[in-house]
Amino acid sequence: MKARKLVAVISVLILAISAYAADSELSTRADHIQKEVRHELVLLPSLSVFDNLAYKVNGSEVTLVGQVTRPALKSDAENAVKSIEGVSRVRNQIEVLPMSPFDNTLRLHLYRAIYGYSQLQKYALGVTKPIRILVKNSQVTLEGIVDTEIDRDIAGIQAKAVSNAFSVKNNLQITK
Repeated sequence: MKARKLVAVISVLILAISAYAADSELSTRADHIQKEVRHELVLLPSLSVFDNLAYKVNGSEVTLVGQVTRPALKSDAENAVKSIEGVSRVRNQIEVLPMSPFDNTLRLHLYRAIYGYSQLQKYALGVTKPIRILVKNSQVTLEGIVDTEIDRDIAGIQAKAVSNAFSVKNNLQITK
């Protein structure tokens, strides 16, 4: 009787350890996929300050989201992520913003207003700009990360000061 209980307890412990090891392995694999997806997306040569790419990883499945100005970038992002070892499926939900000469002009004015402002020029130094400027039908959305709430507010004020922007939504996050 005691031997059976002991065998049962040991069996339960082995199952628990196996489940923990499997969960740990899945978590490590998901972390690896997360890092690789970010790396591949940042390295896309046609990615610009006017594009916003984001992703979600669920096991070995990756969902791409965001907005891009060129249809080729949407497919480039999907192809780059598909090539990552361990990725079994890619759901591409990236929105291609409508082509518009008016929006393109507005993007350039917004870029100059934001990145040309003295306090925000530090964000223009890197290859990947942390403030993303999205324009769709003259409606502006700022995405990305800044260091302080003051920088966030200044970016929003600078964007609102640009003529022909119908609305400005400031989604900038502050680093912690």
